[in-house]
Amino acid sequence: MNSRLAVAILISAPLLLLHCGDQPPSPGTGLPPQLSEAEQRLVNSQNVFGLNLFRETVAAGEQDANVFISPLSVSMALGMTANGARGTTLEAMMNTLQFSGMTMHEMDSSYRGLIDLLTGLDPETVFSIANSIWYRDTRVFRQEFFDTCEYYFDASVQALDFSKDEAVDIMNAWVADKTHGKIEEVLEPPIPADVVMYLINAIYFLGTWMYEFDPALTEYAPFHLPDASTVTCELMMQPGPGEESDYLYYANDGFQAVDLPYGDGWYSMTVLLPRYGVDIDSLIGEFTQENWDAYMAGFEETTGRVFLPKFEIEYDLLMNDVLTNLGMGIAFTPAEADFTGMREEGQLWISRVIHKTYVKVYEEGTEAAAVTVVEMTESVSDSFEMRVDRPFIFAIREKHSGTILFMGKIVNPLE
Repeated sequence: MNSRLAVAILISAPLLLLHCGDQPPSPGTGLPPQLSEAEQRLVNSQNVFGLNLFRETVAAGEQDANVFISPLSVSMALGMTANGARGTTLEAMMNTLQFSGMTMHEMDSSYRGLIDLLTGLDPETVFSIANSIWYRDTRVFRQEFFDTCEYYFDASVQALDFSKDEAVDIMNAWVADKTHGKIEEVLEPPIPADVVMYLINAIYFLGTWMYEFDPALTEYAPFHLPDASTVTCELMMQPGPGEESDYLYYANDGFQAVDLPYGDGWYSMTVLLPRYGVDIDSLIGEFTQENWDAYMAGFEETTGRVFLPKFEIEYDLLMNDVLTNLGMGIAFTPAEADFTGMREEGQLWISRVIHKTYVKVYEEGTEAAAVTVVEMTESVSDSFEMRVDRPFIFAIREKHSGTILFMGKIVNPLE
């Protein structure tokens, strides 16, 4: 489907879908652990960052193009990275992530608690978070940095020979495994000689609707594009013709919204549909934390019907510009970035933040995956690595006159 489709899968307090005559279902078999004050602050910060990231991504992207991001994945990858930042670089990253006022220990402990909560919340829904750090085997980094990421983020840490293509294959295989094959490739060989570390987060979600859509009711129908043309999509419906069900529903002058729960009800998809004549980008521009909280608080049980298109999309974005616009440009600046928390001599900067996502929405539920890669590069002005392990050219010359005495091409040094 080539229409404009902005999608957000939300992890929040349960908003439940009810069917006529049913009692409101109780999410899960019991209440999850109470969030600590620091954990609640992290969730609030994460949501503010997520709304900012979504707004900026939409604003910076191509109009009338699909957008699908995972703010949690980006936040967690950058949260790991922030443990290696110092000074104004750390301050800029914490401000961008909306963690200003929190200590690093509070932030890390909150991430630890959030990982434990989200991955064990709903036995009827599959949700996994995986983190890893891969570094060039010829470089030495602070063990304290690795230990912190292992303890608070469950990060696996591994040294690799980045000069070999197999290093990319190993990292891509890890990504494919953690996303159940939905994202198979996030890096391409060769790895630049000045890249020394990759910090990777992978998220996978598989949720079955609490009340599934009946495939027999799915029909082909027009989907209206912004230019007034239409495409044909598979439109799911719930309930059947002539019937109505009770939903948690919210509407205002700008949009109408419905909440569709998964599994035991702890996870849900909230679908927001702009009113006719309301520009979708303008609506997204109003997604502040204050407005979002007001929207979420306004849901009430209402009788109606839902029509939702089936779709499957892949999305990828280099997030350097988006994150720079959100305030952490210093981390992308070689001469200014301070990552002495990763290694004593520093001389590191973020060269790329790569984000890839996948989502499929169908009658039985939703499958989604996300990967965020933070690529760390060392300043080449101070050192370099040249590994002559493939065919090369050489010359023997006299430097005063510039006379070339010999020239050669070596394809096999053993012959």
